[in-house]
Order: sequence, then C-alpha cells, then structure tokens
Amino acid sequence: MSSRDATFDLRAVALSAFLPATLFAIGEGAIIPIIPIAAHSLGATLAFAGFVASLILVGELIGDVPSGWVVAAIGERTAMIGAALVSIVGLLVAVWSPNAVVLAVGVFLVGVSTAVFALARHAYMTTSVPIAIRARALSTLGGVFRFGYFVGPFLSAGLTHVTGSTQSAFWIHVVCCLGAAGVLLVVRDPVDGARGLRIRPRASRPSPARPAAASADPGGEAAREGAEGLFGTIRRHRAVLLRLGSGAGLIGAMRAGRQVILPLWAVSVGMDDSTAALVIGIAGAIDFALFYTSGQIMDRFGRLASALPCLGGLSLCYFLLAWSDHLDTRVVWFVGVAMLMSLANGVGSGILMTLGADLAPRTAPAPFLGAWRFTGDFGSAAAPLVISGVTAVASIAVASGVMGVLGIVGVGVLLRYVPRYLPRPLR
Repeated sequence: MSSRDATFDLRAVALSAFLPATLFAIGEGAIIPIIPIAAHSLGATLAFAGFVASLILVGELIGDVPSGWVVAAIGERTAMIGAALVSIVGLLVAVWSPNAVVLAVGVFLVGVSTAVFALARHAYMTTSVPIAIRARALSTLGGVFRFGYFVGPFLSAGLTHVTGSTQSAFWIHVVCCLGAAGVLLVVRDPVDGARGLRIRPRASRPSPARPAAASADPGGEAAREGAEGLFGTIRRHRAVLLRLGSGAGLIGAMRAGRQVILPLWAVSVGMDDSTAALVIGIAGAIDFALFYTSGQIMDRFGRLASALPCLGGLSLCYFLLAWSDHLDTRVVWFVGVAMLMSLANGVGSGILMTLGADLAPRTAPAPFLGAWRFTGDFGSAAAPLVISGVTAVASIAVASGVMGVLGIVGVGVLLRYVPRYLPRPLR
C-alpha cells in the first residue's frame, strides 16, 4: 500500500474513531485526578477515598470481558454511543451524590462504560483499518489516550478554580461524552457509508482491513463466534490468551507500575512536589511525542521491534532505580531514569492494541478483544498492589527490582510466543 493510500485511509477513520476517542479521553482525564478529592470532600476517609478512585479501574477490568459480547451483539458504533450515555448516567450520579458511597457507584459505572467504549473503538479500528497501516492507526489511538489524559487535568483544575466545587469537574466528562455520541451519530462510517444507530454489527460486511476472501467468510467464522457466545470464544482461544496474554499482562503491569513508582521515588529522594510534577510532566511529553514513531516501527519492522525495546527498556529502568537508591546523586539518576522510562514506554505505544488486533478472529473480533484487553488491564491493576506490598514489606528499591524481574520474564514470553501465534508478515 502506498503512503498516499495510507494517509487517505487514516483520514477516513479520523472523524469516526479518533475524534470521539479524543473527546472521551479528555473527559476521563479530567475526572481521574479529582475523584479522590471529591470523595474526601464528601466525608470519606483517605483510605476510602483511595478505594473510590480505584473503582474506575476496577470497573474497566470487570467490564472488559462482557463488553466483547455487547459489541458483538449490537456493533461497534452503537456500543460506543451506548457506552457514552451510560457514562453520563454514572457522571450525573457522581455530580449529585450526597455521600462517598453513592459517588463510588457513579465512578464504577463510568469505569464499566469506559471498558465498553474502549473495546468498541478497538474492534472498530481492527475491522476498518488496512493491515498495512494497522500499527500506525492503533498507536495513534494510543496517542489520543495520552493527549486526553494530559489535557483533561488542566480543564478540571480550571473549572474547579472558577466554580469552587470539585464535583463540577464531572461536567467536563458529561460534555465530552455528549460530544462523542453526537459525532458518532452524525459522521458516516468510512467503510459502508452508514450513520447513526445501527443495532446489527458490521462484522460480516466487507472491510478494508481484511482480504476479500476473508470478508466473504466462507467458513462461517462470524456465525461460529456468535453461536459459541463469549465464554465459548474465550475457551476456543484459551491457549493464546494464557500464553501471549501473559505477556500482555506483564506489559500492562510495567506501564502501570511506572505511574506509581515515579511519584513514590520522587518522595523517597526528597524532591519537592513542584519539581517532581515538572519532571514527570516533561517525561509524559516525551512519551506522547513518540506515539506515531511506535506505529511506524511496528508496520515496517514488525511487532517485536516495538514490544521488546519497550518492555526491555522499562525493565532496565526499574533496575537502574533500584541500583541508584544508595547513591548521593540519586536525584540526578531519578530524573534521567524518568526520561528513559518515558522513551521506552513511548516506543511501545499501541503495542497491546495492535497485537490484539493481529490475533483477533477475522470477522468477529470483539469477544476475543474483550478477553485480550482483560489480560492487559489485569496487569495494570495488579502492578500498584505489587509495588505497595513489596515496599511495605521490604523497601521501594526492592519493589523496583521485582518489577525489573517481571519485565525480563515478559521479554522471554514475547520472544517465545509472538513468532508462534502471529503470521510471519506481522512479526
């Protein structure tokens, strides 16, 4: 495929996929930092406020697997619109919650709806984007997440300052969800030209992401997936989900651990809050700047060319943090490692979504992608618990070393199973 064709295809899905995703990510990025603050303002203890904040991730984790069935049943576009509306319900509950328990219910609903929206968006890109530019498209989608999480907190900080109410920041996500649903209702599907709500999924229709023979579905793959149901699909793909899915979970853990250990390490070396925020902010900018480069690497050199530097680089950084703990120059080491961590993470932007798209069944990807996303999100949810637990028992340096070891294990898993489960042209 020529670069001109690739540009045309990416532009074709920009409005129908990237714009709604950008709006949703900005809204989610706006509420994540203020959830524990809102809970505390409603009378929650610090421990319960932290629990309420974790419910958005718990909701995503619980929602990952059933979201595959939802998307397979009603289609990607309709699922995204429905998820945006359910998220609005959860946000309104959060806005008008009289206590932290009701706020927790609203946050959990937002988390579940986020899982459905993310899965539908992933499945949509899997079936709509040509394989030749799949990694670039999905890494761009990963860049959209980073952009939203970067911009959102600034919007919530501004609105909270103006209104004087922490809970007012939830309205930002309400507006963003309405905008995303509005775009999806108005913009035509670049594959079949349809617009608005559509109850039947598009999986069985011809797609530029699949060869013509596959689109015809001569073996009835879509019918088999639908007849088997969600858990039947998981059972049929249990080998790859257990083996390569373990690698996905370790990638998710290494990435999530980075977001936890860097602020903790800044505190441990005596860095003041503003300096730590500046260092982590600059590191985040480096991470965001590399999202398209990651896609180019995967499309040109294969998936392992992105996954291995990402996971290996993160593992090296965890080891460097652990080693520098006793040094007089550990502040300098912290700054350098934070930048190197962002470089490694940025090189792997979109790798989990791309691997999932490569492995998913041709005509009915949603049930598989739901289970695949669960593996990565499970690792993301487990990593903070591992770091906090090991730090409590031993030290933060030991926790960093443990994460480094997990990264090495992940490299071995990817080296063994990516060549086994992916067709040769996609390596």
